[in-house]
Amino acid sequence: MTTAIRSEFDQGIALTPHPDEPGRYDGELGAGWQIGGGVNGGLLLAVAGHALSLAHTARPESAGHTDPVSISGYYLSAATPGPATVRTDVVRTGRTLSTGTAALSQGGVERLRVLATHGDLATHDGEVRTSAAPPQLPPPDQCIGVEHAPKELIAQAALLERFDMRLDPATIGWALGQPSGTGRIQGWFRLADGREPDPLLLLLVADSLPPVTFDLGMPGWAPTVELTVHLRAKPAPGWLRVVHATRNLAGGYFEEDAEVWDETGRLVAQSRQLARVPR
Repeated sequence: MTTAIRSEFDQGIALTPHPDEPGRYDGELGAGWQIGGGVNGGLLLAVAGHALSLAHTARPESAGHTDPVSISGYYLSAATPGPATVRTDVVRTGRTLSTGTAALSQGGVERLRVLATHGDLATHDGEVRTSAAPPQLPPPDQCIGVEHAPKELIAQAALLERFDMRLDPATIGWALGQPSGTGRIQGWFRLADGREPDPLLLLLVADSLPPVTFDLGMPGWAPTVELTVHLRAKPAPGWLRVVHATRNLAGGYFEEDAEVWDETGRLVAQSRQLARVPR
């Protein structure tokens, strides 16, 4: 009998309910998800979102509310590889949506505080009216893969080895020492081990591309202050198209807006984060 191998992402967000403390879940943050001085903020948001999914599943009145619909995380300190604890609290249960909070900590130090609303994204397949359009990209085989990334970028971003990311050649002038100054990076995304996208993975994808400050000629780690993701639908299998952009950098902070489109051309997630300018 062959045992299925879990995706690195599923291992990265794996949690175990604590036997003596309802609403508490314990896990291990892996070194493979580091970027700069800490674990990637999107991965941390996915861990917290997973904990809340488990918390809702454990309650009969909210058992069907397993998908994050809107989730906001405030990053209080840099997370590091090692054991982590997520404590959850379901504060409201409704017919179609339930809301809860989660606090991710390590060694008694809180790393992330989350407020999120969960539901069932399978019920969001009704009428779509939108003026948004997916980014126009060359085919993946004509884009630039992670293997071509500058060595200094790989050195500070171990998580890139988990990704099959193909960046649009029109938005990677920064990698050649020629940033465009427009603050936009876009490309194709999927996991290197072939795991198909789902709502929890979208939380990671929303924070997966290099910081848009690279395209402003400001390389380096850009610590996230706050990240909010809105999930609009369950993604179809296959490649995701992702675009990150900023319109305002001031006072040492910048916003980064992201859109994630699935293989069918549907907008499945939108996000905005506030981050600090790289040191």
